[in-house]
Amino acid sequence: MPMIKGSKIRKADHPIDNIFLDRWSPRAMSGGEIPEADLMSLFEAARWAPSSNNNQPLRILYARRNTEHWPLFFNLLADSNQIWAGQAAALLVMVSKNTFDSGKPSRTHSYDAGAAWENLALQGSLKGYVVHGMQGFDYELARSSLNIPDGFTVEAMAAIGLPGNKDALPDYLREREAPNDRRKLQETVFEGPWAAPVL
Repeated sequence: MPMIKGSKIRKADHPIDNIFLDRWSPRAMSGGEIPEADLMSLFEAARWAPSSNNNQPLRILYARRNTEHWPLFFNLLADSNQIWAGQAAALLVMVSKNTFDSGKPSRTHSYDAGAAWENLALQGSLKGYVVHGMQGFDYELARSSLNIPDGFTVEAMAAIGLPGNKDALPDYLREREAPNDRRKLQETVFEGPWAAPVL
């Protein structure tokens, strides 16, 4: 089942490429598998993200559906995410390195990892896959069960899959299964010092 193109619903206030409007975070997935080569394409896109001093702090741990690692990753998810992410083709845990190779702290490791995540999400969208990021999982269990060492921050998880039928979702999720809007630019971007109330 093809995924809804966000640009059919969303309208930008200023000219941008449709790649940004088309990407959104569905939950409905078919349960089908994704070719490993396609998964590597998403990881390759993440690899080319900018980072401070080319530090490249992002690390990705993943499990493909129907493999020995799947239960370990799936059991990290909150119950509310297990309801739909069980139909994913792959689950990812994104981690960032807190320092440069010199050992000096990197203040932007999370920022840089976020840039890599966006590359991955956009590449997935271009290939017609569902790519849904999540914070609803057990961060400490991820650290311990996946052997993530000190000096690395567990950032987020993501589910990747083939688009599925939204009617298979529970009612409360089916209602949310559409591209959402964004707040107005003037509520986010300000020229000069902070002058707006904190929202």
